[in-house]
Amino acid sequence: MAPPTLSPLLLLVLLQLATAAYSIGVNYGTLGDNLPPPAAVANFLKTRTVIDHVKIFDVNPQILQAFANTGISVAVTSPNGDIPVLATSVDVARQWVVSHIRPFHPQTRISYVLVGSEVLHWADPATIRKLVPAMRNLHSALLAEGITDIKVTTAHSLAILRSSIPPSAGRFRPGYAKHILGPLLKFLQETRNPFMVNPYPYFGYNPKALNYAIFKRNRGLYDRFTRLTYTNQFDALLDAVYSAMKALGPYGDVEIAIGETGWPSVCDGWDACSVANARAYNGGLIRHLAQGKGTPLMPNRRFETFIFALFNENQKPGPIAERNWGLFRPDFTPVYEAGIFRNGQQPAPVQPAQNPVNNGQKWCVPKADATNEALQANINYVCSQGVDCKPIQPGGLCYAPNNLKALATYAMNAYYQANGRHDYNCDFSHSGVITSVNPSHDNCRI
Repeated sequence: MAPPTLSPLLLLVLLQLATAAYSIGVNYGTLGDNLPPPAAVANFLKTRTVIDHVKIFDVNPQILQAFANTGISVAVTSPNGDIPVLATSVDVARQWVVSHIRPFHPQTRISYVLVGSEVLHWADPATIRKLVPAMRNLHSALLAEGITDIKVTTAHSLAILRSSIPPSAGRFRPGYAKHILGPLLKFLQETRNPFMVNPYPYFGYNPKALNYAIFKRNRGLYDRFTRLTYTNQFDALLDAVYSAMKALGPYGDVEIAIGETGWPSVCDGWDACSVANARAYNGGLIRHLAQGKGTPLMPNRRFETFIFALFNENQKPGPIAERNWGLFRPDFTPVYEAGIFRNGQQPAPVQPAQNPVNNGQKWCVPKADATNEALQANINYVCSQGVDCKPIQPGGLCYAPNNLKALATYAMNAYYQANGRHDYNCDFSHSGVITSVNPSHDNCRI
């Protein structure tokens, strides 16, 4: 007999129940030229979603001000480049706290200062050696300023692991274990701060084990040493980290937090990326965390978790997937429903102002002075966002090989119409404008 399947409506109800029982965090990146202002983001998260903590990759004062008095906590990050300076002395670290934390605390609930991001993965050896001293100095600097409710840690990619299969055999890379991770874990144990990691089942994707990666029913992974069976890769990765911590020293009591995890909804030439898979992973993650069962090696533990990411960010470098990790588009419409809306509500669509011409219809077109570079950039962006660009490709009804403006007009308007006809969806870095004149031409109906 085939296993029963959940209807979309029942699944949505279960997701809402899960988020009601467990708080959800999200990474709020800003590498986009079409993102809403921080004040709008803070209001949206507070009024529409169950997200109650965010993590940012800097100490952006506009974001910190926007989240003041919202009840939403913010984890901030000191850039990797600040680590050598912060490591010099507590006085220098205190100056950093006075400049970046004190102006906003406690009106803004700053929960963490993360010292760098994936430092062991990306930084040079000299910076890596100064990581723990910088963390100790920042911790002392916060206390010197009378701030006792902000935790100091740093987030690691799982490149810190030498082995992770089976989970009980998880071990840190020898080059980092004794000299960096040992002192770091000792500091976290002393200060009761969590060891933060960024587990991404997506990066270990195996087509034969997709269901295992995205929380769907599967045969599981059996660890013959512990005789435990794992039904999802997320738990297996966390237990590999836990095993590595215990193998290094008496650090099993140090809490583990999740700095980043998620799944992209679009990528180039790889079937792992899809809206369905992203929904399955993040929705399954939320349900799993809400149950509070922990992992096979850490039963009943709860893990503070930040999903990656809040928005699709159109200026992130690298492959297409890098720009499509978001739960939301820049106009706050969901890329998919992951179960994070408050009481099941959806964002109320913004109705465009009615224009007396053409029964209020409006279109998005390029400004008269838009450069060819801007037009081409707009086309590239729109076509990377899932909008159907076939009509402006060779053979399409709107293909105009020698008319870049016509191609951009179709693309920009298609994006504007597809995303709810909000005026800000026609900004395109100030190269778009709303018109009441239909720009259709020849056989191209826009």
